[in-house]
Amino acid sequence: MTFASIDALEQALREASYLPDRGLATALYLASTLEKPLLLEGEAGVGKTEAAKALARAQGARLIRLQCYEGLDVAHAVYEWNYSRQLLHIRAAQEGTVSEAELFGPEFLIRRPLLEAIESSEPVVLLIDEIDRADDEFEAFLLEVLSDFQITIPEVGTIVAERRPAVVLTSNRTRELHDALKRRCLFHWIGHPTLEREIEIVRLRVPGVPERLAAQAAAFVQGLRRLELAKPPGVAETIDWTQALAALGREELSAEVVEQTLGSVLKYHEDFESVRDRALVDLVQEARGAR
Repeated sequence: MTFASIDALEQALREASYLPDRGLATALYLASTLEKPLLLEGEAGVGKTEAAKALARAQGARLIRLQCYEGLDVAHAVYEWNYSRQLLHIRAAQEGTVSEAELFGPEFLIRRPLLEAIESSEPVVLLIDEIDRADDEFEAFLLEVLSDFQITIPEVGTIVAERRPAVVLTSNRTRELHDALKRRCLFHWIGHPTLEREIEIVRLRVPGVPERLAAQAAAFVQGLRRLELAKPPGVAETIDWTQALAALGREELSAEVVEQTLGSVLKYHEDFESVRDRALVDLVQEARGAR
């Protein structure tokens, strides 16, 4: 599905419970229109993965996700051979119940996310998540997929996408990606939102949340990001924390409830201790004055 304008895409994403800024909406629109992969970079928790999920919902497309990690190889990302089925076929052929056939044909392939996306005849959003965690060798393998939307299997040949999937790659910048990969993609950096936008995001993602609580939670997290923390919280943590506070029936912040629920926001013990010992009360008072 293509969108008539950036505004139309932005509205579709909002209806899919995702609130992009104008820059991200433009990048997603151009990637869709030009059929180019889009590389999204930014800190953890700013909404990179959610952008791809929301795009799939907005397009009415199937989401195929490849989660990257160190050691990811072709067998887990693209395809592998179904050896059990091949052995059964060999035995059946020896018994004369089936005819001899090519053992390395398409019917013996186990399709992993990349091949599945390339072969799909239905609309697909292919999410290659946290590409910076994969090895250089796998990043190099992706070049054929991202430039020509095709995959070469030595025993079968080259499989070319009849319908190009929308491709979104995400990176937390744990390492620098190669220029060859970047050249094949459009690029957009997702930063932390302004306070006003973060409040709007929280209200969209946590329906029915008291307006005062949404404003104070967002303001408190914005205050945390100004501190020297090992892992500053992202928007995802703001949403999770607000959901937890709402589940407790809170309508505004207090130092007591913040201390009790801080584990929804901070994930490192050192950060937790630092905030609890030095800054918590001040941050709560500042957040309570935000609205």
